Amino acid sequence: MQQEGHTTIAPEQQYRANVYRLLAALLRDVPAEPVLAYARQLADMSAGGDALATALVGLGLAARHTDPLAIDDEFHALFIGLGRGEIVPYGSWYLTGFLMEKPLGLLRQELAALGFERDPAVKEPEDHVAALCEVMAMLIETDVAFARQAQFFNQHLTSWQERFYQDLQQAPSAAFYQTVAQLGVSFIRFEQQYFSIQR
Repeated sequence: MQQEGHTTIAPEQQYRANVYRLLAALLRDVPAEPVLAYARQLADMSAGGDALATALVGLGLAARHTDPLAIDDEFHALFIGLGRGEIVPYGSWYLTGFLMEKPLGLLRQELAALGFERDPAVKEPEDHVAALCEVMAMLIETDVAFARQAQFFNQHLTSWQERFYQDLQQAPSAAFYQTVAQLGVSFIRFEQQYFSIQR
């Protein structure tokens, strides 16, 4: 996804955007070394009993102690496989049981209304879990109205992403990605609470 214009935002909002971008980077493709390096330093955070911070630390520890080649193999087993991976990371699949269905069409209409343009180099449909995380990060970073962020989140993420992350946690090949899934579950719940409190 591409959208013009960034602005300076509060640290709390940058934190939210960073978590969305981290999830997107881990779920879009096999994570590159800079992504894993960023994840490793999360192990040094103080969790302090907070579920989201604990999940970030857990991801950091897993990144430190997992061979990148094993992560590569795991990603392919989970999301690519022979014909199809163990997990299907698309909103239409979770909402209708099929790919490229009505939820994708509604999403495309809303993305156009928000000023997003599809990147021609990206072949995945826009309802891929990573694409939606990227959109949320851009909405935050461009300081889109809070109510608009909440509307997009409630319509296009909360309706299925927690189930996706729970399925990812339980997938046969998931090891490193169990910690990614735990972060996803914790963050979706964080965002649900955040939007409800900020109304």
